Amino acid sequence: RVRDRLPSGRVITRTVFCNQPTALLRPRRPAAPQHPAAPAPRPAPAEAPARVPTSAPARAQAPTSAPAQAPAQVPTPGPTPAPAPAPAQVPRSTPAPAPTSPPEPDTPAPPHVPPPPFLAAHPTPLFVPLVPPPTAPKPPPAPLPRPDELTPELDRAATALLSDLRRRTPQLTLSETDVRQLVPGVAAWLERAAHPDAVRRTLTTDLPHPLRHPAKLLKHRLTALLPPPLPGSQDLAVPARPRITVTPFQTCDDCDRAFRSPAPGHCRDCREHRAHRSEATRTAA
Repeated sequence: RVRDRLPSGRVITRTVFCNQPTALLRPRRPAAPQHPAAPAPRPAPAEAPARVPTSAPARAQAPTSAPAQAPAQVPTPGPTPAPAPAPAQVPRSTPAPAPTSPPEPDTPAPPHVPPPPFLAAHPTPLFVPLVPPPTAPKPPPAPLPRPDELTPELDRAATALLSDLRRRTPQLTLSETDVRQLVPGVAAWLERAAHPDAVRRTLTTDLPHPLRHPAKLLKHRLTALLPPPLPGSQDLAVPARPRITVTPFQTCDDCDRAFRSPAPGHCRDCREHRAHRSEATRTAA
């Protein structure tokens, strides 16, 4: 949620939500730059037809016109006749260069689009999955608790409690192997001063339906719901508060000023005045 201010001055709360939060964790591919369409070719100017090279029939007529123009040039009378000029050579028209397409303009870089305000304020991913994906490696299960010392009394009491569960809860009918594996966990509960009724209530309350693996369920409850050991009498004692010594107020014998001191007497100014006066008396003597 991001607060935004409208042009009118009103402040609103803009909420952005996503139907697929996991898509935010994948890197986004940059969009391909869109090239602008090539401009249409410009029409040829009006002088273009004059530059077009002459066709084959026009080239063929050019030599025939040259002899016709030769007799028109009559040499002037004189003592030495002038040599006849060479037939005029009609200059061939050079082919016009092929029109070249106009150069394409440089492709402009895509405009920089600033990120939305809610993304600029949160450079880190907005969604962090709290539940690991199914392919994530699962941590190893916690081991079954064990007592500090498995005495014969604890072993017998734990075995009797586990064997008696099927009398009140038929779904918790355990095999002899399961009982021997779960005895250390029940013994750890009993060693921590847990009442047998409390242990039985914890193991038999709110069972799933159907119950497919009773031994695994009991192992999980004995491990996850293990109570802490009972505190000792010294742990329950309230620590004594440290005594704070308060220096009492005294009244100066000379100026009647109040000051703090464990014993009555003179204040600081009076003590300094007395010391200065005694020093002056010794100097004068």
